[in-house]
Formats: sequence, C-alpha cells, structure tokens
Amino acid sequence: MKDKKSIPSIEVMEKMSREERQKYLDGRLRELVAYAYEKAPAIKARFDKAGIAPSAVYSIKDLEDLPILRKDELVELYKANPPFGGLVTAPIEDLERVYVSPGPIYDPHHQSESFWRRHVHMVKAAGFKKGDIAVNTWMYHLVPAGLMIDEMLRRAGVTVIPMGVGNTELQVQVMHHLKVTGFYGTTSFFMNIINKAEEMGYDIRKDFNLRLAMIGGEMGGGPIRELVEKKYGIATGDAYGTADVGMIAYECSEKNGMHIAEDVIIEIISYETGKPVGPDEVGEIVVTPIDETYPLIRFGTGDLAGWIEEPCPCGRTALRITRLLGRVGDAVRTRGMFIHPRQLEPALAGFSQIAQYQAVVTRSGHRDELTLKVELKAEDGIDKEKLTQQLIKAVSEAVRIKLDRVEFVAKEVIPEFHKLIVDERVY
Repeated sequence: MKDKKSIPSIEVMEKMSREERQKYLDGRLRELVAYAYEKAPAIKARFDKAGIAPSAVYSIKDLEDLPILRKDELVELYKANPPFGGLVTAPIEDLERVYVSPGPIYDPHHQSESFWRRHVHMVKAAGFKKGDIAVNTWMYHLVPAGLMIDEMLRRAGVTVIPMGVGNTELQVQVMHHLKVTGFYGTTSFFMNIINKAEEMGYDIRKDFNLRLAMIGGEMGGGPIRELVEKKYGIATGDAYGTADVGMIAYECSEKNGMHIAEDVIIEIISYETGKPVGPDEVGEIVVTPIDETYPLIRFGTGDLAGWIEEPCPCGRTALRITRLLGRVGDAVRTRGMFIHPRQLEPALAGFSQIAQYQAVVTRSGHRDELTLKVELKAEDGIDKEKLTQQLIKAVSEAVRIKLDRVEFVAKEVIPEFHKLIVDERVY
C-alpha cells in the first residue's frame, strides 16, 4: 500500500476539489484491490468468479461489475474458511484484538493508519479536543463499538471514562463528580441518563459540565436531539458506521446530512437494479474502506440513504449523504444494535413447545422496546412464567440487547408466512 509520506493530510483532503478527490480515491482503490487480491483469498475468489482482473479496476466506476458483498455472505465465508473467511490480510497472532459478531463473524481490530486517522478526524470535527473528558457508553465486550470509540477519542487527546451500558445512577454520579464534558452513546440511553439525573434532583445546566453529546445508533433521533440542545444547552452530533467497517460518515456543524469520511469510498446503489442512484433517489449504501487489514470491497451495509449534491457551508468538499432513511432486508436496528433473524432462529430452536414466534420492535418515549410474540403448540402443562424467563434469557443473549417482554398470543395472530422481526416504530 501507499507510503504514508505520500498520502495527503486530512486537512488537505477535506478541501480538495471533487476532481482531485476522485483522482486520489481512484488511485487508492487500485492499490487496495491489488493488495487484497494478493493477500486475501476470499477477495481473489470474488474477483475471479466475476471475471474481473485486479488491473481492470482503474476507477470506482469499474467496481460496478463486482457483486456486492453482503452480511449473510460474510457468515458463510467465515463458516467455510475459519477463522477469518479468507478476508483478513494479517495472521491472527499479529492482531491486537478480535471481536465476535453474530454468525459468528470474527472481526479483526483495525490496524491501518488510514482507518485511525479518519476516526480521529471525526472526533475533532465533532468538536472534541484535548482537555475534554468523555463518557463512552457503547458496549466494551465482544463487539468493536466501545473499544473503537475509546481509542479514537484517546488518540484525539480526550480523557475517556469507559462506562459501557447500564448503571444509569452511577453514570449520573460519575458525570457529575468528574465534570464530564462529552458523551458517546445511543440517543435513548443518553435520555435515560438525563431523566435519571433529574429524578435525583440535579439541574442539568447548573450541575453538569456537559457541552457535547455524540448520540445516535437509532432511527428517529432528530426530535430528541433538538430537545437536548434547546432544553439543556448541550450540542449534539451524529456519525454513521458499522461494526465491520468502522465509521463511514459524520455530521458537521451545519447538521445537514453527513460528510463521507476521507479514505472511504461510498456508492449508493438501487436495491432493485444494482445500478447507482441519481441525486434525488434513495439506495443502499455500499462501502469500500481503504483498509489493508480488512479490505471489504463493495460491502453492502443494508442502510438506505441518498446523495446531497450542493456544497456544504462548512467548507468541507467531501460529498454528503442524507441521514439514514431505513433498511433493506430483514435486519432491524434496535438500541444501536442490528437484530437479524439468524440470531433468533438458533436461540429459539430448542423450545419445542413453541409453534411460531415473531420479534416486534416498538418505541415508548425515548426508548426502543423489544417484544417476543409467541404462539404455543398447546397451553396445557406449560409454566408460562418459567418459559418467559427462559425466553428472555435466550433471546437477550442472542441479540445482545435486553428482551423487554414475552407476549403469548392465540393461533393465527402470527400469520403462517411472516417476518421474524417487524419494526412498528412511528417517528
């Protein structure tokens, strides 16, 4: 890959003209494809199957004939060729960490310089600086979110308090005692902490030093962010990323869409035709990060967005995408985590007394709620209270967020042909 000395700084890149950025990214893509083809067997197999030689990829447009790599395919690759599915270019003993996602998928800790410099840039673009003290409430075990955000904050000079999820009363005490200035986490959990602080008798404006909250990971957070800014005087920001790729795009001070991060290539593709969408259309975000450790070329995120063509008043020239407009496929984002049928199926396979089931996501106040509707084969002899606790434990462990309740329903309430997960939230 390109020598670090020949790569322009982020500060230079974010002022590049569109033509200069296109030329730069096309060059980086050529290097990435050649490197991944040589070092990652699964990438080589994808190109060979598509009949595309690495040398034929001269620009981003040349990727259009390469099939999109989807999450379900990742699972199959990992099963067929453990531990990394032929996608990771470094041996496991050279990796600092390995994360575990449902499947299972073993995501490597990203080690490329281009990966971390774009993440540090996002922290600074959001408004964090040396001297800030931030609470990080993303999950620190198994998945990459907590440790990744922890590292990018520390690299930007921010002091990090690794709180993780839960313990709202302790979160309030820590934020008050340590004069915390920043927060990272989901929108709903941030509001839970704010509500708990008020229950404990605190005045958010007077008793806390909070000035910036990076809150997101859930659909429909706009009204909550507006409330946080107007009522509590706390600036808010958002960014977009996935566990596999890391951060992809970020919001600037204008809060009108999200800038694509430098060293990330995004295509927005029609789910029906597989072709790029126009300026006023919505399509799936397909991402190719410049990352020599984990070169996921043309990775389909399943998220829907559109392009924003006009220049941003902030002065950055990177293209922008709209806020996420939904999902394609069967996964549903809930409390910052994606829930997929493949997580539910093995978790519930051992419950022989269940005829059918369906997970339903709703929203109450500022919180996503997850209910499991269950149709039993027979009512006689079933201890529903015991079964409820068993189901809550099994599903919560499988999807990695707490199942709120189990609802036993009559026959035919759940249709014979139905989605295993439905999203009934109204924003």
